[in-house]
Amino acid sequence: MIEQTPRRLRYAMVGGGQGAFIGAVHRHAIALDGLAVLAAGAFSSTPERALDSGRALGIPDRHNHPSWQRLLEAELKRAPAERVDAVVIVTPTDSHFPIAQAFTEAGFNVVCDKPLVHNGEQAEALVAAVAARGTVFGVTYNYTGYPLVRQAREMVRSGALGAIRKVVVEYNQGWLATALESTGNKQAGWRTDPARSGIAGALGDIGSHAENLVATVTGLEIEELVADLGALVPGRMLDDDASLLLRFKGGARGVLVASQINAGMENDLRLRIAGEAGTLEWRQEEPNRLGHFRSDGPAQIWTRGSPWLGEAARRATRLPSGHPEGFIEAFANLYRGIFADIGARQAGLIADPLDADYPRVEDGARGVHFLECAVASAASRGWRSLRSE
Repeated sequence: MIEQTPRRLRYAMVGGGQGAFIGAVHRHAIALDGLAVLAAGAFSSTPERALDSGRALGIPDRHNHPSWQRLLEAELKRAPAERVDAVVIVTPTDSHFPIAQAFTEAGFNVVCDKPLVHNGEQAEALVAAVAARGTVFGVTYNYTGYPLVRQAREMVRSGALGAIRKVVVEYNQGWLATALESTGNKQAGWRTDPARSGIAGALGDIGSHAENLVATVTGLEIEELVADLGALVPGRMLDDDASLLLRFKGGARGVLVASQINAGMENDLRLRIAGEAGTLEWRQEEPNRLGHFRSDGPAQIWTRGSPWLGEAARRATRLPSGHPEGFIEAFANLYRGIFADIGARQAGLIADPLDADYPRVEDGARGVHFLECAVASAASRGWRSLRSE
């Protein structure tokens, strides 16, 4: 089991204030294991709302700031031992890069929501900054924190399926089946705005999760792809539906679907991995079950909390079998890995990889290159090599 760090870490949050959805999810997840406490923040791009949000969260005035720039200035004035241990960025994508770059270059550990940034140049600049400063940088692809996703990763990597032949990943939602952005909905508004969301809509918002899930579980590298991106709701400027064919290094094939116009669907992320000796299936809406369909024996259903699961899955489990664990806990598993890495580095140690199990800045950068490649493919209506992006 993961040992607690000598003291509770302190973190600051940028964004995630009043009217935001994901900020509260991050705070609840971090609180779950008691490894870190919210100590400071700049909770909105609007100064008044930022200060009001901080007060509502109980942040003292001296740690509650009207902007992320003021937060950074204040932290840098403190003695190193008194500064926050990490900065969590939960703003719309357009502001990720300047905030993450500024805090990284100032020597702070950073956690950033996905997609990481708007373009590959920004992504590579962050990778270089993290390497130069030697800091921790986590990207919250939270679905990789589910215990049975980690079990699937272990089974694939151990050869339980044989050589992988086909991967199908789908992420289907229905919340943007109508022009919700025209009603003043904050979440729909920025996600459908190219200036804030970037070059991709549904593909960036949820397709980035699908790409990361495939890469994390299979270890396969996309060599080339062809993408069909569409805005099926009239007047929408970014894709709300995406279908991709994938070719992986080594010969495996794949299909990736990311769509937010499937009326009536909720959060249907599903993954199927077929190898020479069997197939795995997992669904996010039923996250505590993993199907294993073998060519040499009966089908098996692996369940979360079972004693025969691998070490990574057991470490990601908090409750006894039969008690559902889900979205918040998956987020918490990522933060537990990030905080384990921070704590180990502060102690001059190297964390156990099973403890420090979380997506890194390099994963976020790969995701940005994937989005650029897909958008270029859709524009040219042809196959594109990911290595050329």
